[in-house]
Amino acid sequence: MVGSIVRCHCQVPCGIFDDPVRVTLIKEDAATIRKSMVQITELSGQGTALSLNQAARWVAVKEASAGNIMSIVADYMLAQRVKKELFDNSADYLAALEVHHTVLQAAMKTKQVVDVAACDALDHAIEDVGKMYTK
Repeated sequence: MVGSIVRCHCQVPCGIFDDPVRVTLIKEDAATIRKSMVQITELSGQGTALSLNQAARWVAVKEASAGNIMSIVADYMLAQRVKKELFDNSADYLAALEVHHTVLQAAMKTKQVVDVAACDALDHAIEDVGKMYTK
């Protein structure tokens, strides 16, 4: 089931959203989170006012990017695209919910840490959910 493409009605304005683009956007945000973590780690050891300022800005970017992922997954994918009546059975529906929830949790975890292992988990989760929205 997880490899199936989800098809259903969306919020107004209907017809303008492009599922593969949403997947591309969350992948871009995930790459930004990874770069942010690397930059924060590099800047943290410098101890200058400038490096502290830059690190703070990277933290803000990391937070915003994780929030973007969570918003797309929750507000677009889950709220508009994952509807129980579109699945053949409850098991497939629950599997879809689980895949989306895994992305949400992985994105949330990247807010809490500066460890690229969290990015690896997020990338993997995005790949899994992306299979539902791309051919």
